[in-house]
Amino acid sequence: MESRFKKKLKRLSRRNEPYITLVLIGLALLIQYRSGQFFTANNLVSLASAFIVPGLFAIGAYLVLVSGGIDVSFPALASLSVYISTVFVIKTGYEGGAGLPLLIAIVLGALLGAFNGLFVGVFKLPTLIVTLGTTYVFRGFMQGVLDSVQWATIPQGMEDFGKAALFTAQNPVTGLTARMPIAFLVFLLILFLVSLMIRFTMFGRSIYAIGGAEVSAIRAGYNVVRTKVLIYVIVGIIASVAAVIRVSMMQQLHPTNMLGMELRVIAGIVLGGISITGGKGSLFGAMVGTLLIVIVVNSMILLGIPTSWRSVFTGALIIIGTGISARQVTDRYRGKKTPFTKRRESEEGAA
Repeated sequence: MESRFKKKLKRLSRRNEPYITLVLIGLALLIQYRSGQFFTANNLVSLASAFIVPGLFAIGAYLVLVSGGIDVSFPALASLSVYISTVFVIKTGYEGGAGLPLLIAIVLGALLGAFNGLFVGVFKLPTLIVTLGTTYVFRGFMQGVLDSVQWATIPQGMEDFGKAALFTAQNPVTGLTARMPIAFLVFLLILFLVSLMIRFTMFGRSIYAIGGAEVSAIRAGYNVVRTKVLIYVIVGIIASVAAVIRVSMMQQLHPTNMLGMELRVIAGIVLGGISITGGKGSLFGAMVGTLLIVIVVNSMILLGIPTSWRSVFTGALIIIGTGISARQVTDRYRGKKTPFTKRRESEEGAA
């Protein structure tokens, strides 16, 4: 019994999640000590609200990274899908709820995601090159063909959805308030569904199998091409939902304000223990790592640090997260003999 407990403890110590959780708790305590405002109701609600969109983006990026790829196009994809759907609803004079623009954005996101999946899964092109290229394609189409501009007003249904709140939290000392958006329930629903998919479906297991060793996954009978295409379709859908939520909460349509979020999101999930080579990591770790990034970005004022240092801290976290992941990959394969080293040892032995 004791040896089994020690084995579990040893396995746990090799994962990033416990350490990043401790860092998260330590950072929260530090901010509370410096400002006395971190654990106030309004600040916690504000952080939860700020976490919705990065959290949704992180779910999609996690699926790609675990499968052995890397997607940098999801902010551009999200921007294009929400821009088309919102402008279409505005120009057609639609006066209903947020359901129609959300549905249009989801369909567009699925198609754009399938476009990525086609090149990655069918034509077997490198994921970073494909998604970097489609980033410019999506941005160019939006800014060139559609001649995108900022819209100060959005459809009434999206505006009402963005203002809808589960409750309002107030700081009894400062009087500041913060609303918990109803969109947080959408985030929790998607997180729950993806968690079930990863844990209990063959598709979820195939994602990890492909990321661990694609050749072995093929030999095990997994349909690698179909899985990769579906991953990018799902990412497109989740990113488009996040985009509709962001536009609704901001109460305006800005075509470029989501561009550039990919680095912070990828940094967060890598910090959470998702291996940059695929096949390793958990959804919980991705969420904790992303939450750490959100807290760092949104709590610098409470620490008395100028917001101009935001990029410095984000870049440092990217370097740290990538370095940790790379070191884990090195440690994992340290001592394992590759075909090259085996052949060299046999040749030396024969000599």
